[in-house]
Amino acid sequence: MGTGKTKVGKALAKHLSWKFLDSDSIIEKKEGRRISTIFKVEGEAYFRDVESRVIRDVSRLKNVVISAGGGAVLRRENMERLKKGGIIVCLNAKPMTILRRLKGDRSRPLLKRKNKLNNVRRLLRLRMPYYRDAADHIIHTDGLTVCHITWKVLEAIHVP
Repeated sequence: MGTGKTKVGKALAKHLSWKFLDSDSIIEKKEGRRISTIFKVEGEAYFRDVESRVIRDVSRLKNVVISAGGGAVLRRENMERLKKGGIIVCLNAKPMTILRRLKGDRSRPLLKRKNKLNNVRRLLRLRMPYYRDAADHIIHTDGLTVCHITWKVLEAIHVP
């Protein structure tokens, strides 16, 4: 969340001449409603179930760059499926960077609490061990442009 997954994913897909897929966008299309509504009406567990089904489906595809939501890593089967067919790159940023990038974005259900900074810190503390375990590469995006981050990803995965 707020690390550049979508923008970098699109730039990476363009460079590779591959298709870009965003799991959150696919979920919204399949469900016919925004993720914030899914969280509010159905709850996070329901959302994670839908997310796992979408990841199952897209992970079977070839020549795609997949931007999976930040919480997808919480389910081992999601990471196993993604890793089986590709390389997992985790984009990471400091909590203040994330908040600055998401300023004014009211669509993030996990940021709808009063102290957003503490919530971002809590989410990163919770998820970072999973990211470290699942990712082939972790790239810090603080202070970098989309172009620079994309270049770092390409360099990490050994693509000219």
